[in-house]
Amino acid sequence: MSLLSPSQPPPTLSLTAIEGALTAIVVGLSFAWPRLGSRLFTWIESHFCRLARRRFLSVAVVGLSALLIRFAVLPILPIPVPYGADDFSNLLAADTFTHGRLANPTPVMWTHFESVHVDMVPTYSTMYFPGQGLVLAAGKVLFGQPWFGVVCGGALMCSALCWMLQAWLPAPWALLGGCLAVMRIALFSYWTSTYHNGGPIAALGGALVLGALPRVKKDARASHLALMCAGAAILGITRPYEGLLLCIPVLASLAYWLFTARRPPLRTLLLRAVPGVALLAVAIGWLGYYDYRAFGSPLTLPYTVDRATYAMAPYFVWQKPRPEPHYRFAEMRRFYHVDEMNSYDRVHSHPVGMTVDKVAQTVYFFAGLALLPPLFMLPWALRDQRIRFLVVSLVCLAAGTVIEIFLHAHYVAPFTAAFYAVGLQCMRHLYCWRPGGQLVGMTMTRSIVGICVLMIVLRVFNKQIDCPVPHFPVATWLLAWYGPDHYVSQRSLIEQELEQLPGGQLAIVRYAEDHDPLDEWVYNGADIDGSKVIWARAMDDGNDRDLLQYYKDRRAWLIQPDSSSAEITPYPLPEQVTAASSR
Repeated sequence: MSLLSPSQPPPTLSLTAIEGALTAIVVGLSFAWPRLGSRLFTWIESHFCRLARRRFLSVAVVGLSALLIRFAVLPILPIPVPYGADDFSNLLAADTFTHGRLANPTPVMWTHFESVHVDMVPTYSTMYFPGQGLVLAAGKVLFGQPWFGVVCGGALMCSALCWMLQAWLPAPWALLGGCLAVMRIALFSYWTSTYHNGGPIAALGGALVLGALPRVKKDARASHLALMCAGAAILGITRPYEGLLLCIPVLASLAYWLFTARRPPLRTLLLRAVPGVALLAVAIGWLGYYDYRAFGSPLTLPYTVDRATYAMAPYFVWQKPRPEPHYRFAEMRRFYHVDEMNSYDRVHSHPVGMTVDKVAQTVYFFAGLALLPPLFMLPWALRDQRIRFLVVSLVCLAAGTVIEIFLHAHYVAPFTAAFYAVGLQCMRHLYCWRPGGQLVGMTMTRSIVGICVLMIVLRVFNKQIDCPVPHFPVATWLLAWYGPDHYVSQRSLIEQELEQLPGGQLAIVRYAEDHDPLDEWVYNGADIDGSKVIWARAMDDGNDRDLLQYYKDRRAWLIQPDSSSAEITPYPLPEQVTAASSR
């Protein structure tokens, strides 16, 4: 991975600092000049509200905006280059699906191909749920590039979010929520600038469930019931644990409605629910079949085999660490034994601090700094009956995540729509806030949205203003709306070079003792033996000799990523292999 080395000067500015400074200025100006820009903002709002009244058009505009803006900036921010465990693992799933398979047979030389988040036994496959792999496969089949599936997923997420908000908030605020999702998530965040998390698809599923809930209670249409079940199915193949945390309060709300409110006759309701329930049953059945083909049993869920094979740290706080397995490679041991166990130890030694850290990470990803001022109205927003159910659902999320060891923003993606609804309700309270009879809150709210628009422009030209996003540490962009910068990794450059050579190539990777396990190079496609370039780990002399013998028709190269330039050199073939190849 191309990292920001210590010899490189740090950026002169940072997007976070700019956003924070602009937010502080706007807050101050709102108090000093509460009617600042009132005429311009009123004109913009009038046109905005006119569009918001056309609900279907609003949903379409939000989704198309996400697509068109991202495609428009492709010359400046090209298609992301995959790197790291999660990217390559999900790309393996996509490649497997496009080959017409759910999993691949274990390669003959599989010990040389072991990598983080990839199963080798009982089949060669991703450890993840198949949702993100299906999205990437769709992008590859329909458009020739897996990343286009991610972009389309982000656009659908924004449209579904706008549709969901229309059922909970006034139409202009629903449209604003969709626009904020475009600016804060769909364009540049790591959800759509990498290949590895499935955040947009899980958020899409959550928005369908939450958007259908009040509509079902209102008229119980078959289409709304089908959309709710479709959302639940999406959650089941992307993030089932957090999806379950969302569906539990939804089911409780539906049960309360069934027994206490006026509703259609039960027979009518059951008939209308048949298409949606059938769709959900098919999705569950397909996931069970996928588990059977990939892991040997329909009841063995993704993650299970990989964690049992390699991991020590459990997922939940009450679980004990597993015994240390046999690691063939020091890098994999550092990832599972050192990095993950450090997180486990911190959760148990500082439970309150880690809980606060989880909350802060989530708030920072969804709100950044520009959207923090409205959150000061949270005490008033929480009293509103309009969003009371969504607050209850977020309480269920909090209860479910506080017992987890690990947490990233995409883990809570199913609740994205709930986060936006609560945040927008806070903005509505801020908009109406008039201390001393002055339009302070209105001006502040309008200006905050203006900051979000301005930050999009600055993000596109961040390198030109000497404000690049550092590639390392990952936390600099993993938690922020602006995501990672585009860069070309050393691995991708070497792979391009090897692709140009005649014949098959075998890239044998040898790491230094202190190699960063997150900077993994050994990943392959679904058909390893049929690939132009095969990536393999260097082991001991005997195993390497067997590898070279098995791939004797390929030209072998030694790659040492931790050397000063990561140059490739012809692999020093052992005598026995040379003699065998010449016969």
